[in-house]
Amino acid sequence: MRPPRAKYFNTTGPCDPRLHYMLPPTPRLPQARELIEMDRYFVLHAPRQTGKTTMLRTLAADLTAEGDIAALTFSCERAGTTGDDIGAAETILLQSMRRATEVLEWPKELLPPDPWPQFPVRTQFGEAVSAWSRRCPRRLVLLIDEIDALQGNSLVSILNQLRDGHNIRPDGYPFPASVVLCGLRDLRDYKIASGGAADRYNAASPFNILRKSLRLGDFTADQIAELYDQHTQTAGQEFTKDAVDRVYELTQGQPWLVNALADEIITEMRVTDTITVESVDIAKERLIRARATHLDSLAARLYEPRVKRVIEPIVAGGPYIDRHNTKDLAYARDLGLITQTPPPQVANPIYREVILRVLGDLTEQNINADPRSFVLPDGRFDLPRLLREFVVFWREHGEVLIQQEGYHEAACQIILMAFLHRLVNGGGQLDREYAAGTKRLDVLVRWPYSGPDGERLMQREAMELKVWRPGAEDPEPEGLAQLDRYLDRLTLTTGVLVIFDRRPEALPWRERGDFDQATTPSGRQVTVLRV
Repeated sequence: MRPPRAKYFNTTGPCDPRLHYMLPPTPRLPQARELIEMDRYFVLHAPRQTGKTTMLRTLAADLTAEGDIAALTFSCERAGTTGDDIGAAETILLQSMRRATEVLEWPKELLPPDPWPQFPVRTQFGEAVSAWSRRCPRRLVLLIDEIDALQGNSLVSILNQLRDGHNIRPDGYPFPASVVLCGLRDLRDYKIASGGAADRYNAASPFNILRKSLRLGDFTADQIAELYDQHTQTAGQEFTKDAVDRVYELTQGQPWLVNALADEIITEMRVTDTITVESVDIAKERLIRARATHLDSLAARLYEPRVKRVIEPIVAGGPYIDRHNTKDLAYARDLGLITQTPPPQVANPIYREVILRVLGDLTEQNINADPRSFVLPDGRFDLPRLLREFVVFWREHGEVLIQQEGYHEAACQIILMAFLHRLVNGGGQLDREYAAGTKRLDVLVRWPYSGPDGERLMQREAMELKVWRPGAEDPEPEGLAQLDRYLDRLTLTTGVLVIFDRRPEALPWRERGDFDQATTPSGRQVTVLRV
């Protein structure tokens, strides 16, 4: 008998319990089963690669195995190519449904009609599933995956057919007992497309449950520990508690990132000893540098206008002043780019770093300084020299780079972050904190080096970035107070405040770059750089 295959952490598509380490999917969203048992039509949404498809497949298998329900999961992905061709979309969806049943080994009486009965375009899908419901001896449940793939009139038509069938079920019309729409988008979009009012409290659409749709959430720290423990039990390789905590800190539980870090450490880095925080940090850097598929698709969204309108104030630390921006915020949340609750922040530190690296790529192409030249003889990093070099760079390239930067309001922060990344990340790390409404961007440089006796030490340098905008007061007093609180949190005695002057009356570019010393409200001596 062939021995069982070794399991691994999955980063490519739905999970299979025979092949992958995975958490039981259905306990992550118990409300879904409850709503199906109540014959409800509802929306399940979450960002890509969070476990939606695995959840649907497992739920469908469990329900069908119990004997009262025939639950089918199928995807709309292939129908996404049809655009507004409703007839083609209906045909492909029915093909996808039949193909999905062929691998399930269901009894013949549960299978859909073969062939599907023929009806006019715009009614074909609804009438076909009605015919299936009529002949099926069980309650039929459809779990429709990748509903976002449908476009334009095709999406509207399918949703309207589902709505019509849902509304006449009480009159004895045979139709699926429950329908789940699964995709990226929240309830509001489907209510509009199926004829309901935009107001999420209006119940005109069948896709309405308790005034909200269900969202498949990220992993908790305990769930990450449970997932990683499966590997420990199988392979005998442990993750330290600090390593698990670091994974949660970096990912905030985003499932693909959680799996990708473990896979990078075990499969690509081939770590065989106990997995530590150091391994996690190396894996994080490797994933970002390789721009893995998930991260690359995330980065590609950054220049979409509605994403840019959300991310630019976050990076710049400015407020949201456009009342219409709530739609953009909802879209960014559905993508998983930002946190689900105010204030808007990038969803996790890995995404934060990816965003700034992508946006700063143009700047990095213009940096010629050698990172190795900034290492002092004792192994520490020469931050004062880096700041002096940045002044030279800013005088020469700043004006042009600001004009070329697509994120104009956040251009100063993006350019300095790119400069720091280019010169620090070879031997150290950058931690960045930024959120809308904060009026700043906080930076921590972490640089490991060896002490006189060979002990491993960590140099930490804190910076705060502020922008002096037209019509505003000098931000130095506010910046010193904010830097003071940041230094207090980091238990550091000194830091750097960088102030970018974007007023029309600012000094000529060739004269910018003034260094000064200042005292914070608590008495710390800090460096102030005005550029």
